Amino acid sequence: MPGLEQLLLFVISLVANIFSAFAGGGAGLIQFPVLIFLGLPFGIALATHKIASVALGVGATIRNLREGSLDKRLVLVMLLFGLPGVLLGANVILLAPGRSAEIALGILTAGLGLYSVFQPQLGLAKKPVEFSPRSLLTGGVVLFVIGVLNGSLTSGTGLFVTLWLVSWFGLDYKRAVAHTLILVGLFWNGAGAGALAMLSDIKWSWLPALILGSLLGGYIGAHLAIVKGNQWIKRAYEAITLIVGIKLIVG
Repeated sequence: MPGLEQLLLFVISLVANIFSAFAGGGAGLIQFPVLIFLGLPFGIALATHKIASVALGVGATIRNLREGSLDKRLVLVMLLFGLPGVLLGANVILLAPGRSAEIALGILTAGLGLYSVFQPQLGLAKKPVEFSPRSLLTGGVVLFVIGVLNGSLTSGTGLFVTLWLVSWFGLDYKRAVAHTLILVGLFWNGAGAGALAMLSDIKWSWLPALILGSLLGGYIGAHLAIVKGNQWIKRAYEAITLIVGIKLIVG
């Protein structure tokens, strides 16, 4: 039943993207596997999910721009280093078997959550950090690596960016999530979606419901993150990273 199918896709996308926008990543945990479960081949599901996920960035951007919380220097670093990584990952993933990479990614993702759990003050307040050109380069190189993962394995890479912004660049969770949602959700995912669209087919008939769910979910989740503050975001981040990590490991 096409109407029921569209409603199911919308609800799944809405729920996945609310959690993702609130915690700073993880929408692919729910949305991407469901597309495969509903019958799409891996490549088509990946490309379709990537295009829909751009709407998450749009919804979150609409809400976060009113807060004026972006750091222009950090925005530039995330774009200059992250976008090439995303494009590289998108061009490689369709040629490579992904199961072993998913297990490794799952272990690392769960490790991020545990790291945050055992650092009680991590991300609860902005930490003043003075950056030399060398430290900015180091931060950018790590963002490039995360970008490669973002362009290839979609589940959880936004969570990597969020924790890296907190631990290396000294942001609190609220500001880190804002940067992740806008830069990763809109620009990184947009670049990955464009690359995958040229390399794989798209399930166009499913996109309206997925995009609407992503757009509304991104806005609602970003609003919750702004209203609830760092302690709530930290707990949500830890829960999502552990769930995503376990899901990637067990398959």
